[in-house]
Amino acid sequence: MNDNSSKFGWFLAGTLLGGALGLLFAPKSGKEIRHDIKRTADTSREAMEASGKEMMERGKELYERGRQIAEDASQLFERGKKLVQG
Repeated sequence: MNDNSSKFGWFLAGTLLGGALGLLFAPKSGKEIRHDIKRTADTSREAMEASGKEMMERGKELYERGRQIAEDASQLFERGKKLVQG
């Protein structure tokens, strides 16, 4: 999971850098470049929000799985304790 997040982060950084360099060297007017920068920033923001939501969902799933494992372990411990006590 962490590896995928890292790859996505590098991909996003490369995309932003490439977009910024493209805008700097593009033969456009200032108004057009500002519009392009705003559009790119909006797109990046939306991508980051989606990524954040996905991470939150994964975190919730992992939390629930961990909670269930802890609950199961507690039940097993109690059963073992009763067996030892007789």
